[in-house]
Amino acid sequence: MPCGSWSDRMQAPCAITVFGEVLLDCFPDGTEVLGGAPFNVAWHLRGFGQSPRLVSRVGRDARGERILSAIGHWGLDGSALQTDPIHGTGRVSVSLVDGEPTYEIVSGCAYDFIASPEPGQVPASGILYHGTLALRHAASAAALASLTSRHQGPIVLDVNLRTPWWSPETVLPLVDGAHHVKLNAAELALLSPDVPPGDDLAASMHRFAGRHRLETLVVTRGALGALLWCDGEILSVAPAAAGPVVDTVGAGDGFAAVLLLGLSQQWPWAVSLGRAGDFAAALVSRRGATIDDPSVYARFLNAWGVG
Repeated sequence: MPCGSWSDRMQAPCAITVFGEVLLDCFPDGTEVLGGAPFNVAWHLRGFGQSPRLVSRVGRDARGERILSAIGHWGLDGSALQTDPIHGTGRVSVSLVDGEPTYEIVSGCAYDFIASPEPGQVPASGILYHGTLALRHAASAAALASLTSRHQGPIVLDVNLRTPWWSPETVLPLVDGAHHVKLNAAELALLSPDVPPGDDLAASMHRFAGRHRLETLVVTRGALGALLWCDGEILSVAPAAAGPVVDTVGAGDGFAAVLLLGLSQQWPWAVSLGRAGDFAAALVSRRGATIDDPSVYARFLNAWGVG
């Protein structure tokens, strides 16, 4: 594992680069909420005292200004955040159909046109995290390919399949290029069309991880907890103690952020998995995918005995 030997105290920081979309969820009442899985992950990492480098793109518009302001207020490193003079800031249009929310992920947004960072603009080593949605457009896909070609260190893929913005032909090569992959059970099934009848989840994980030569594979299962494949063994974490569920949006991003924190700090995988589950459970008891109160993150670090 990177960055030296593990201990219960925080290690010297291992550089983390986060690549992908930053956007706003736009609701019918005019409310607009910051989001995008990579943005949420970077936000949580900053809350935990890390300094992730966020590589994304916003429009030269009011929404872009709001994102830049929020990033500056939170102390996120936005030095690799690009501004697009042509394409607008990413957004998801949320509407209600028979009382149920539906989501339109608007295409042709600024994050679809992320340019390759210049050498030296992002760390050449450390951890590189990315998702799948921002790679729906050739420009951003090419930027990530350029970034990964010169990156030295673990690559973490957080699969986020959103119809119609994915295909096996585009996602599976990303799996092949990653060392660590996180997805949910439904996504694992979608990316494993040749699973034999009667194959259970553990067997599917073994087959998928072996086929793509992964170091670890994490499968989240919502209220059932999560499983992690590592070196041919399966680790299981039970869900955290049941509490009120207010908003499940972004719980997976919080889970991913703690896994990245654990990878950076060299926590044993079983420890990282349990702490990620605890943080995700706390997130669903709150409204929104991010937290703007540093004391919440401090309480988790104190409870974990790190910091």
